[in-house]
Amino acid sequence: MDIKLEKKTGWKALLQKKNIPYAVAAVFMILVISLLLRDNSSTLRVDANILTIAPVEQTEFNDYVRLSGTVKPITTVQISPMESGVVERIVAEEGTMVRKGDVIVELSNNNLSMQILNSEADLAEKQNILRNTLIQMEQTRLNLRQEQMQLDMDVARKRRAFENNDVLYKKQLLAREVWLQSKEDYEYSTKRRQLIMERQMQDSLYRTNQVKQMESDLQSMARNMQLIRQRVDNLLVKAPIDGEVGALSVVLGRNVGSGSGIGQINDMSAFKVSTQIDEHYIDRIVVGLPATIERQERQFDMVIRKVYPEVSGGQFRADFTFAGEIPENIRIGQTYHINLQLGEASEAVIIPRGAFYQTTGGGWIYVVDPSGEKAYRRDIRIGRQNPQHYEVLEGLEPGEKVITSSYENFGSHDVLILKR
Repeated sequence: MDIKLEKKTGWKALLQKKNIPYAVAAVFMILVISLLLRDNSSTLRVDANILTIAPVEQTEFNDYVRLSGTVKPITTVQISPMESGVVERIVAEEGTMVRKGDVIVELSNNNLSMQILNSEADLAEKQNILRNTLIQMEQTRLNLRQEQMQLDMDVARKRRAFENNDVLYKKQLLAREVWLQSKEDYEYSTKRRQLIMERQMQDSLYRTNQVKQMESDLQSMARNMQLIRQRVDNLLVKAPIDGEVGALSVVLGRNVGSGSGIGQINDMSAFKVSTQIDEHYIDRIVVGLPATIERQERQFDMVIRKVYPEVSGGQFRADFTFAGEIPENIRIGQTYHINLQLGEASEAVIIPRGAFYQTTGGGWIYVVDPSGEKAYRRDIRIGRQNPQHYEVLEGLEPGEKVITSSYENFGSHDVLILKR
């Protein structure tokens, strides 16, 4: 008896042994097609309400940077004692206005006082020696003068005796021996007087040179005394310029060394504002660039006075001075906010500044699609920047919208799904 076979339909028909290869092939084709059509970009769902979305605009870009600076005196001169000593008296406290030459601090130095006493004693001794030498020279001169007078008289007498004897000898009225003795006595007396005169001359020259040397020594000692007295005057620490005493670091009884900094004098005739600028601008910051500050509901013009070449911690220093009127009641240490103009305003594509820059460095940004439901990552190129905006050189068109808030939690996803 034949058994009637039931005809299979649906899944049972597909799962028949003869249809399995076709089913596998179909599944494989479906997988291949799905892989080809799948969007490979990674996505992340974010809350749109916590995002900052801003439009891309084409408008005037004002090329300036906003800086924060501290008011300083135009010139600061260090106060340093020229002599070491102990602080005896503080004449001018910090904040006191002084004139050039005014005493600020009085010092004392016992060793210096002893040097002055010793020098004074040495000078007095030299002066006494010089006086005694001058007296001896005068006595010697008088003695030689008296001896010369006696020799002059002796020569005159012996010359006269010789002349008389010579007349008598020629008349043969005098013995030759007597004539010879008178002649010899006259010649001896003449030569003796000549020796005395030479001695007097030599002694005079020697004494004169001795006196000159002693006078020179006295002058040197007097100059030395003057220098020492000046050192005593240096114990009075004086103001080198007109200005205000600042940062005075001395106390009574403290021993301060020569050349050590004990304070400063601030020149209050003018002021400067010292700022730290990001090294990003180092090639664009030059002496003479104009700037402005707002103070007391007024605007004051400034100009860069000096740019320091050293870069530290990603910043460099620049000093600004007022180009005209200065604010009233300006004080050292005040903070001023400066708008530094880097160039002329020009037409540009701009976006608002935002925290996204800390993550992307200006290399890319999320652009919101027209529907507002997604944002796509796009490479861009940032140019100039000011406190409010970035200049976009490539990658964005006016009218588009971008996310400018922080990307810290977005990772590296290519697409953001904006949930409302």
